[in-house]
Amino acid sequence: MERAAYTNLIKNASRIVIKVGSSTLSHKNGKLNLSRMESLVREISDLNNRGKEIVLVSSGAIAAGMGKLNLTERPKTIPQKQAAAAIGQGILMQLYEKFFAEYGQTIAQLLLTKDDMTHRQRFLNGRNTLLELLKMSTIPIVNENDTIAVDEIKFGDNDTLAALVAVLIDADLLILLSDISGLYTADPRKDKNACFLSIIDAVDETVENAAGAAGSKLGSGGMQTKISAAKIVNNGGIPMIIADGSESNVLRRLSDGEELGTLFLARELKPHLRKSWIAFGSSVSGTIMVDDGAKKALIEKGKSLLPSGIIEADGDFSAGGVVSIVDEHRREFARGVTNYAQQELEKIMGAKSKDISKILGYKAYDEVVHRDNLSLRL
Repeated sequence: MERAAYTNLIKNASRIVIKVGSSTLSHKNGKLNLSRMESLVREISDLNNRGKEIVLVSSGAIAAGMGKLNLTERPKTIPQKQAAAAIGQGILMQLYEKFFAEYGQTIAQLLLTKDDMTHRQRFLNGRNTLLELLKMSTIPIVNENDTIAVDEIKFGDNDTLAALVAVLIDADLLILLSDISGLYTADPRKDKNACFLSIIDAVDETVENAAGAAGSKLGSGGMQTKISAAKIVNNGGIPMIIADGSESNVLRRLSDGEELGTLFLARELKPHLRKSWIAFGSSVSGTIMVDDGAKKALIEKGKSLLPSGIIEADGDFSAGGVVSIVDEHRREFARGVTNYAQQELEKIMGAKSKDISKILGYKAYDEVVHRDNLSLRL
């Protein structure tokens, strides 16, 4: 597949989410790389002057705190990370304010947690705020709220956060700036025979196996988190590029159509925002296992999930909860809003829809998960 065929896809992107990792913003000693930070700000400002809507997802709060505290290694415990982030977030935003002001740009700060995405109303509130800021030609700067986030609500890395933000605002493109030039068949730091992959048309097992471990002691994510981000945005109808943040004028060159980094192509159609939230923002309350026939009907024919195709239902979920739908190998391929509680499904699974009322004494719906409330995660 020739990447040149997709040059206009990148050049014509008008709403772009750009994620900058700690390894890009920091020196090896943990202190912020002010020269690179200023260069990226200049490029982002120029994109905004071209009429592009830009949201910047920026790591670096912990790294900035490390510099202030003269730490040479990333903190390992949650309280230590939170303390470093509390010190560093203000420093980070102060620098962004200074640099962007030099180019006449107005910025805004949003600190999010995963809980903001799983709660439907907060998800919509976040979307409305970001879209209103973009209308004002403001550049929103988003980071995870490291100072209060704990294991249950942490994104874990800003790659995932950036992907969810891109879906949240219906972005045209997600750019992940990292300390590596893109995806290889193996880790190029360890394998000299590793081949560079310029374009990926679908994230499959081969692509996932090519993802290596984290390459920097400063960052929390590695190539695996970037592949996960690609799956989120690609299923949301948004292409993604992984590129080396240390490349000179990397953002300008990408926006001009230069073939830098690895391009992950999106599915042709963008799903409705509600389906995107179900697939990637919602909190899962249980699992439904289906047989191969049901899986095929959901993926290939766009059908609703009926009780006849259900093998197993796990989790104490109620009607209206979001459930993970897995195949017989327990691989998740979809999520949906269930019309029946787990205890009800235990009684009707494997049965025909016409027999639901005989088994339960009532029938709320023919479908366990209607196709309008189901989203694939391929």
